[in-house]
Amino acid sequence: MQTNDIDVNIEWVKVQLFLRKRFEEVLDMQSILYLIGLQELGMNHQPLKKEQKIDVIHIGVCSVLLPLGYYQKIGIDNDGWPHFKNIKKLPHDMVGEQQDVFMKKAIIKYLNL
Repeated sequence: MQTNDIDVNIEWVKVQLFLRKRFEEVLDMQSILYLIGLQELGMNHQPLKKEQKIDVIHIGVCSVLLPLGYYQKIGIDNDGWPHFKNIKKLPHDMVGEQQDVFMKKAIIKYLNL
């Protein structure tokens, strides 16, 4: 593991501790992206269909990758859901741990804790 990856993991633990205090449980990356998507929608947690939950996670992913230049917000539809356009190719050569570190960095930057 590289020093940079260790730093990311330390920051990730801080994110998880912050959210654990708020939600009283340890959240995985998908749950954190779901919460970010809800925040971007201005929604509290509410019953959603599986397809809608996937859309909320997608909004979370786009929102954390937006400051890194991968997505651009192109508007909000009549239901208040934001839409994004991919403007830069995501690194496709990343797998497993590399992809996790990439997303952790994006979430850390987004939350700016």
